[in-house]
Amino acid sequence: MAFAAQFAGVYLNFSPEDAASRSNKLAAFLAEGMDPQMGWDGYGKLAAVAIQPYDIEPSDAHNAVVSVAFQSGPRRMLLSVPIYYSGDDAGRRFVVAGRPAILPAPAPADLPQVAPPETDDAAAAELKPQLEGFFKEYASGDANALQRYVAAGKSLPSFGGAFTFSQLKEIVVPVGGATREIQAVVVWAVNNGDAPPTPNATDPAAVGGTLEQVYRLTVEKQGDKWFVADIRGGGRVAG
Repeated sequence: MAFAAQFAGVYLNFSPEDAASRSNKLAAFLAEGMDPQMGWDGYGKLAAVAIQPYDIEPSDAHNAVVSVAFQSGPRRMLLSVPIYYSGDDAGRRFVVAGRPAILPAPAPADLPQVAPPETDDAAAAELKPQLEGFFKEYASGDANALQRYVAAGKSLPSFGGAFTFSQLKEIVVPVGGATREIQAVVVWAVNNGDAPPTPNATDPAAVGGTLEQVYRLTVEKQGDKWFVADIRGGGRVAG
């Protein structure tokens, strides 16, 4: 699959100016006697990015068709590549065994609706100021300040200033006990490349960009306050 993806990176990118360079690069993947341009007539242009192995269909111990996903302009597509594997006795080598085929990528899956959980508004109100403080320090990288919001006995890494906290947009807190699995929708201010973002500024050049993200957190109530015990990438926010 890796061999097919490397081949796709060369095969799917061409222009008349680079025809000779492309054929030289393709030679590393092709069997002797194969068309050095693999069916391209030398005209037109194609550009592909985000090239990744997608699927493999072996037909026997030596042959398989590998599908590679890629993006070209606004379109997501697949490249089907026939590959031959020589096996252990012949040096564990690969070669493209025939001309590939471009196919449309499958459409996105239909996402079924999920009923929202029963939420605890009182716990959410208690958690909001704690989480705002947590995410501010989680972004800034001040380890001592961050630890004030982290559960006893736990330690969490931070962004170290890569982002600036802008807003805690939503908290989903299900009903439960002193330990809860919650979700938080956070808005980060993103550096514009020249200076750290200033979330409260009115000039867009000073604000930079914003990026909305979802996190899952394990929170624990210790005394009368909530503390963060763990943070991970978020799943679906029901509703």
